[in-house]
Parts: sequence; structure tokens; C-alpha cells
Amino acid sequence: MDENSPIFAIAVAAELAGMHPQTLRQYDRLGLVSPTRTAGQSRRYSMRDVMQLREIARLSGEGLNLEGIKRILELENEVIALRARVRELETALADELLSRPGRRVFAAGAEGDVVSIKAGTRVQKANQLVVWRPMRRG
Repeated sequence: MDENSPIFAIAVAAELAGMHPQTLRQYDRLGLVSPTRTAGQSRRYSMRDVMQLREIARLSGEGLNLEGIKRILELENEVIALRARVRELETALADELLSRPGRRVFAAGAEGDVVSIKAGTRVQKANQLVVWRPMRRG
């Protein structure tokens, strides 16, 4: 079980959040909290939902209206999702770097050709002077 497991009936969630069950129903209708539904369509709240209900109560106590609270919660949920995606991409990148220790790197050669070099090495720098002159047309 984790914080997203839908385990609390509405009466228990309301008690944990310090609210009346009817308030939870209203918040569900407004989209502030979206509990999971059972096969019989009763609401099941997770610990994360209860924490969100407490946050709604705190923000409401500070004078924010429900639309403002809804927007704040949407942004916070988006931040959580984006952080999870960043962690996922960082893990994938680290796995890729570890699984390919001898990967190849490419550079441009002196004549513009593609040169493959081993990772961690540098291409020999040329110190010749090359003069470019545009071609005359016709």
C-alpha cells in the first residue's frame, strides 16, 4: 500500500480531514479531489486525497476561494508529475550511460567528413592555415 491506495470510505476520510462528508461530496463535484470509485460507485479516498483535503481547508482558511484553490492544486499536481518524469528520464539516461561504456562520439574531420572517436578522447587539432577563396562565377 502507498499514499495513493484508495482505502478510506467517505466518513473516515471526512473525519481524518476534519470536514463533514457533504463537504467532500461537494469538493468531488467541483473537481478539487477525485476519489476512486468502487464497483458500487461509492467513493474511496487515499491518504494523498486526505492530505489534499487538509490543504484545501488550510488554503480556504487563508481566504482563497475554491477556484483559486483548484488552480493551485492543479499546478502542484503538475509539478509532482513533472518531477516524477524528470526522475524517470534521469534514471533512463544513467542506465544508458552505464550500459554503453565504450560508446562512440563523432566529430568533424579536416575536410568536413565525419570522424568516429572513442569517448573521452580528443581529436588531434590541426595547426595548418587554410585560406578560403570564393570561386568566380562565369
